[in-house]
Amino acid sequence: MKADDNVRAKAMTWLNGNYDEATKAEVRRMLESQDQTDLVEAFYRDLEFGTGGLRGIMGVGSNRMNIYTVGAATQGLSNYLLHVFKGQSISVAVGHDCRNNSRLFAETVANIFSANGIKVYLFESLRPTPEISFAIRHFGCQSGVIVTASHNPKAYNGYKAYWEDGAQIVAPHDVNIINEVGNIKSPDEIKFTARPELIQMIGEDVDSIYLEKVKSVLLTPEAIVKNKDIKIVYTPIHGTGIMLIPRCLKEIGFTNVTVVEEQAVVSGDFPTVVSPNPEEPAALDLAIKKAKEIDADIVMASDPDADRLGIAVKNLKGEWTLVTGNQTAMMFTHYILTRRKEKGDLKSNDFIVKTIVTTEMIRRICDKFGVDMVDCYTGFKWIAMEIRKAEGKKRYIGGGEESYGYLPADFVRDKDAVSCCALMAEMAAWTKTKGMTMYEYMLSIYKEFGFSREKGISVVKEGKSGAEEIQQMMKNYRKNPMIEINGSRVVRIKDYQMLTELDVLSGERHEIDFETTSNVLQYFAEDGTKVSVRPSGTEPKIKYYIEVGMPMDDYDKCVEEADARIKIVAAQFKG
Repeated sequence: MKADDNVRAKAMTWLNGNYDEATKAEVRRMLESQDQTDLVEAFYRDLEFGTGGLRGIMGVGSNRMNIYTVGAATQGLSNYLLHVFKGQSISVAVGHDCRNNSRLFAETVANIFSANGIKVYLFESLRPTPEISFAIRHFGCQSGVIVTASHNPKAYNGYKAYWEDGAQIVAPHDVNIINEVGNIKSPDEIKFTARPELIQMIGEDVDSIYLEKVKSVLLTPEAIVKNKDIKIVYTPIHGTGIMLIPRCLKEIGFTNVTVVEEQAVVSGDFPTVVSPNPEEPAALDLAIKKAKEIDADIVMASDPDADRLGIAVKNLKGEWTLVTGNQTAMMFTHYILTRRKEKGDLKSNDFIVKTIVTTEMIRRICDKFGVDMVDCYTGFKWIAMEIRKAEGKKRYIGGGEESYGYLPADFVRDKDAVSCCALMAEMAAWTKTKGMTMYEYMLSIYKEFGFSREKGISVVKEGKSGAEEIQQMMKNYRKNPMIEINGSRVVRIKDYQMLTELDVLSGERHEIDFETTSNVLQYFAEDGTKVSVRPSGTEPKIKYYIEVGMPMDDYDKCVEEADARIKIVAAQFKG
């Protein structure tokens, strides 16, 4: 591949600019290489600071994660903080995960903040993402940054920015910060020289306070006392969970926790997995192998930055089976509401939050318990927004999304695998006091509320033509809406771009009470089928979230029938 003039011109600005010698040497190598694929990929665009921050492959270039792109993001964020909080004392919390270069990037972030006169609370080593959210609130910071690429492959790193409530940044700050970052055109505009007196190292002092708050999510401590020796297998998948989750389980009373040793090794190379993602079955292979060896009761896995939780349990045949993110959210919701009701701690102003693409089982459970359930857009920043809007008026008692994220309390404002591991382990102890396994508990929920099966499907459309095709597909869905799904009549259509809900049978339209729009369509059929369609915000994909339901009889037969129906629905939408 040959680079065009624009790519070579951008590379030359790095070769001639105020960049370190190692960076310049790599730029020279790419410029002089016969195959200039590396050059094109590194410089064909700028790595965009989006609403979620930065995420990209590490390396030299404007389209890569390096100290200069991280530096521009931090200088832009600093400039915005100095504008918004002009004349005030400003502080930030900074943390990082296990990835290669994460410590370097976190220290670079801390140095730049301090160079701009901003007080920095920097974690001494890797920590879970939810603890950084907690630290922002604990220290009364105005912002914070976690250097992480979550469960992306090892070549990636990322940068997530938070606001003063400990939640990821939303409007209007997101767009304003993006504009400030975009204004940084040269490394000469980035203040790299640290003011050490403004950087305070933190660690165990925050760990202990955070873990005490985690203990407050427990609802049945007596079950832990009774079944403290249940066999728990836990894997951090080489990530930050190792710093707190085993300790947390021990402190709340569990005495028989086995950590998967091969995956307890902190490594940004993730040597035992292809993808460090608890949604991927292979990521739990070693944990399930260990669970079989010791005849465990439950397997728990956190992703590299320990904000998401995956679990596995034994089915009725004694075989280990993975639990989906939707099922985990369903079980958390049912357990929280059941125990709060039994304890007399279910209040009229309690509420649960879920994202619009998450299972409707949560709504059915909340309706049964008479608890308000709030829908929001995909992403935990929207769950955090609902918590913020309700502060002082309503009590948040849980919320989650289909992609393995849940938050059982509001002292953190991002998904929290540390709290979730504590609550899930307690749930396992509680089900044992009831004479049930975790799998039987899940089946009992389906028997009471009806069976539901959910599947997310992504269709990749690469390049400029692919992006145009995706937009055209969304236009076509709106212009020619589905009238039936797998033979069942469509009765409701929600269009979040227009913020309208159409009752197909009556023809009446109602407003959707959301503050912002999003390019998402939802179809609801008479038989309970729900299909959500949206373009990915970060990848060249159009995403379909399909949910089908039926009365619960035999679980395995329900799964088989549901999978067959989902396959038909997917084919219908993909054409």
